[in-house]
Amino acid sequence: MNIVDILSGQLQACLKELYQLEADASSLQIQKTKKEFEGDLTLVVFPFVKAARKKPADVADEIGRWMLAHTPEINRYNVIQGFLNMSISPAYWLECLEAVGADPDFGLKKADGHSPLVMVEYSSPNTNKPLHLGHVRNNLLGFSLSRILEANGNKVVKTNIVNDRGIHICKSMLAWKKWFDGATPESSGKKGDHLVGDCYVAFDKHYKAEVKSLLPADYDSLDEKAQEEAKAKAEAASPLMAEAHAMLRAWEAGDKEVRDLWKMMNGWVYAGFDETYRALGVGFDKIYYESNTYLLGKDKVLEGLEKGLFFRKEDGSVWADLTENGLDQKVLLRSDGTSVYMTQDIGTANVRFQEYPIDKMIYVVGNEQNYHFKVLSILLDRLGFAWGKDLVHFSYGMVELPEGKMKSREGTVVDADDLMDEMVQTASDISKELGKLDDLSAEEQRKVSEMIGLGGLKYFILKVDPRKNMLFNPKESIDFNGNTGSFIQYTHARICSVLRKAKEQGLAMDMPQTAVGLNEKEVALIQHLSKFAAVVKQAGQEYSPSVIANYTYELVKQYNQFYHDCSILKEEDEALRALRLVLSRNVGKVVRLAMSLLGIQVPDKM
Repeated sequence: MNIVDILSGQLQACLKELYQLEADASSLQIQKTKKEFEGDLTLVVFPFVKAARKKPADVADEIGRWMLAHTPEINRYNVIQGFLNMSISPAYWLECLEAVGADPDFGLKKADGHSPLVMVEYSSPNTNKPLHLGHVRNNLLGFSLSRILEANGNKVVKTNIVNDRGIHICKSMLAWKKWFDGATPESSGKKGDHLVGDCYVAFDKHYKAEVKSLLPADYDSLDEKAQEEAKAKAEAASPLMAEAHAMLRAWEAGDKEVRDLWKMMNGWVYAGFDETYRALGVGFDKIYYESNTYLLGKDKVLEGLEKGLFFRKEDGSVWADLTENGLDQKVLLRSDGTSVYMTQDIGTANVRFQEYPIDKMIYVVGNEQNYHFKVLSILLDRLGFAWGKDLVHFSYGMVELPEGKMKSREGTVVDADDLMDEMVQTASDISKELGKLDDLSAEEQRKVSEMIGLGGLKYFILKVDPRKNMLFNPKESIDFNGNTGSFIQYTHARICSVLRKAKEQGLAMDMPQTAVGLNEKEVALIQHLSKFAAVVKQAGQEYSPSVIANYTYELVKQYNQFYHDCSILKEEDEALRALRLVLSRNVGKVVRLAMSLLGIQVPDKM
């Protein structure tokens, strides 16, 4: 329990005994004492003056005397008008520091037989293109959130639904047949997902050219409405798009040639995805494929139709009426009986519910799908899924570049593989320029550059509130000063260097047995360390890795100030030197634990 929680409990008991006042913890205003006054934490007593029927200063003094007599964590107090300034005993801070070191998993809870099972869905790529920067944010958020939920004592299943069917897949397949002369990843020297992505871009290029050729000769002279009508007519007449739709129908009919081509090209993509996931350091416990689940949703919808949960229109289409929920009507089956995305998600949910005893389902999907998941929650609840009503849409903002938005069809996306390679190379160049890698072997330099490059990428993305849109600038993400992963990683390496030197010199690195006074920076560091468990809990409640990221930045910022102002290895007082080494070791430990929750490695040397 941290010091604020301890004081809150004691203050509630104090107010009840002195003034018969039942005070909720949220009503207690406990804040850090201002620098110009003595003390660590301050209680604002004005809310209790009316019940006490005394002057503010007298109430503060009365509470202070009670707290001093009943709370061993407090060793003195002072009163400034209606403010009670409490000084925390050094013994308490030393106990906190010892507690951090005693538990190898400090601040983290472990799941047990009674822990809820949370399923987290993230990534959800299409098999017509490689993963890009938007997928990077999705994967990093989903993977980090999964680790944070596990650290809060949940059982977690990390899952991925691969969108491996549909017209977009057929576009790539048709383009490969027409213009790629039987190219394979081996013959082209390209990763499979990149090759298939090239096919998708080629289709769009030829399709646009075809549509342009079908426009009337006087298109440019038409008004805006006429142009829209002419373009729609040209698109409807496109032989290329008609071929793609014919291929989709053949796939749905089980045509062997089409299915074989589909399996081959998807196989290329899966191999490429796996390589990207490994490089990014993310993974899954279970992967679902839309091609296996899209028809199952249709059965659930028809079952709901029989129960009167949905209705059928004259054209044969099936709809859900959501007007009582403040929404509109939503189509679930088209007039030709084919499924929509909503129906497919119902089918996938049904499979998951049968396979796992899910207590909570979290979908990590961008905020452009807010409406979709609001509807999905209502429909799953109607269909009887226990967790449907409370499903969580982890809605995150989009990633943009200084140059603007990305477009897959036009081939202007930032490829995830290229981005990671660029980050590692940039990390290597900057580190060598600053002399950070001078004492490392070639292999150590490679590993550290990879840690810094990928750590910079991950931290830059995860430190931002996930609900916000963000601008990603690779050049800003690798900086050994400021709120960056590189700064945190360098601090960890600095701590490891201090501990190595202490070991080489045979210095004591255990908690001192004699009394040791603590200065302001040491107290602040220990206090910040002791908050780690509460920060992990907050990150889990808010579904926000940024809470962990920014806590860690504040921790290393405080450590660097301590390192600058306080002698460690050259401190002559043996007990104080040992204490500062223990403090350094525990800061390094919490940095490792925190960064691990973000999926980021920290180097021992740099």
